[in-house]
Parts: sequence; C-alpha cells; structure tokens
Amino acid sequence: MKWALLCCVGLAGPVFAQVQSQGVAAKVKLEEIVYGHLEELNGKYKLRASEVTFAPGARLGPHHHAGPGLRYVAAGEVTFIEGGKATIYKAGDFFYESGDIVHTAENKTKAPLRIVFFEVLPKDWSGASVIAPKSH
Repeated sequence: MKWALLCCVGLAGPVFAQVQSQGVAAKVKLEEIVYGHLEELNGKYKLRASEVTFAPGARLGPHHHAGPGLRYVAAGEVTFIEGGKATIYKAGDFFYESGDIVHTAENKTKAPLRIVFFEVLPKDWSGASVIAPKSH
C-alpha cells in the first residue's frame, strides 16, 4: 500500500516511495498557478487542493511536505503527531502544516477519514507533495 497515495496523484518518485503509507489515497481536485495583486508571487507558485482519504486504521508515516498548507477535516478524525505531541482533529476542524516539520497522520478509528489539503507549491512541482525525511 506504499504506493496508494502516490498513484492517485500521478507520479511514483523515489522520494515518496520512502514514506510508509497504508490505506491512504489522494486525488488532486484543483491546481492553479498564482497570479494576482501579490506580484512577487506571480508565476512562481501554485495552489493545489486535494482530497485525501484514510481507511479505518490507515497511517502515513514520518514525512513533511513540499510547501505549507491548510487542512480541513471533512469527515472522521485524524491523529496528527508533530514534535512528539499528538493532536486529534475532528470533522469541521482546520489545521496548518508549515511543510518543513516532520510529522505523521493516522486514522485510529473504525470510520473513514477525509481531509481536504490546500497547499502552496513551487509552480513546477508535480506529483505528491509528501517528502520523506532526510536521514542524518
């Protein structure tokens, strides 16, 4: 199941293959290059919205992301562990991920979990935004 999230967003890159995943799938719903009044951002970044589902008991191992983003829990609840601290986010909750801090996410319930990711990514980024931590 390592490839579940990866296959749903399009690329099977070697970095993602190192992130342990079980029962997780993602589908990109919208992706647009940034243009607007913040001219210093124009054409350099894109916004991506993805729907990520976790089956009951599903887990996404240690990872970080290519860019920052907001998360909206549309259904279920996620146990999010960052910096050794576990936080449970439930349906209707929003939370922020800076992208540069390693964390894990898990559905410890018997119900499906659905999260909508809103991310800022480099304009040329393709495939999953999940990145394996660098080993030191």
